[in-house]
Amino acid sequence: MRILVFSNHSYDRDSFEAARGDRTDLLFDYTAARLEARTAGLTAGFDAVCCFVDDDIDAPVLETLAAQGTRLVLLRCTGYNNVDLEAAERLGVAVMRVGRYSPYSVAEFAAGLILTLNRKLHRAYNRVREGNFRLGGLLGFDLHGKTAGIVGTGRIGVALAHILNGFGCELLAYDPYPSAECEALGVRYVPLPELLAASHIVSLHLPLTPQTRHLIDAEALAGMRPGAMLINTSRGALVDASAVIEALKNGHLGAVGLDVYEEEGDMYFTDHSDRIIDDDVFARLLTFPNVVITGHQAFFTREAMETIARTTLRNIDDFADGRDNENRLHPARTAN
Repeated sequence: MRILVFSNHSYDRDSFEAARGDRTDLLFDYTAARLEARTAGLTAGFDAVCCFVDDDIDAPVLETLAAQGTRLVLLRCTGYNNVDLEAAERLGVAVMRVGRYSPYSVAEFAAGLILTLNRKLHRAYNRVREGNFRLGGLLGFDLHGKTAGIVGTGRIGVALAHILNGFGCELLAYDPYPSAECEALGVRYVPLPELLAASHIVSLHLPLTPQTRHLIDAEALAGMRPGAMLINTSRGALVDASAVIEALKNGHLGAVGLDVYEEEGDMYFTDHSDRIIDDDVFARLLTFPNVVITGHQAFFTREAMETIARTTLRNIDDFADGRDNENRLHPARTAN
């Protein structure tokens, strides 16, 4: 089987080649290009394509893939909001994802953002490099005894609950499907407005759907505890970034940690250091000292990359052998 890997970086190639080993039945080609309408023609002659979070797998792209004989889309991620599953089903193109890799990678990164923002580690690092050892402006707070709200308690949310429980936080959660593991930790499930109003820290861990897009908007932000911290390591469009800017400007929002951004598609995973970033919202966010933005790296650990590669190869084998598995996506199964 021939597979074209889009949005490739050296670490993607390394992990896939290590997982493939000496197998000769799988031939991977790699391109740094994103999959979108103007690059879909590159898939001619390939049985499958392997894509990431910012590839655009809409109906026109899928129609091109199907017309050229591609029958399998492999997502090396968990989220699938960038795929038109109904079009894929109609065209006979299978879509398979990595349903789970390392929940600890994202949960630990979220905890890192919390610690960085609370104890001003990013500012302290820069001060010391400049020979400034003053402590003014670096005052933080004890996490012990503070209330942390986890929005979405799937595997990542559960992993974060264990971490924050270790810090001694009081834990609230919002999820239509409560986790028994969280409840065993003493996590209390409450409606979202109650969680936002009571939490010193709010961390988002849920997929992007039409129902969750801009879940954190101006109204939600106004309902948050004054001075609270907001963390998003899930999908950028869960948060209305323009509303976040207003909440930061008026002092209602205390700190923000973002590993994802709604308009990250043409910007993330690429070196723009010698160019001007023309996204005014993103540029404004960067001006706040109480905002830390990272480039969608929460998933990026050795263990996660190894699992992503191994799972993708298993998806290929199951598809080739006519076996279904839990990673196959169908519109009827993912409507909720």
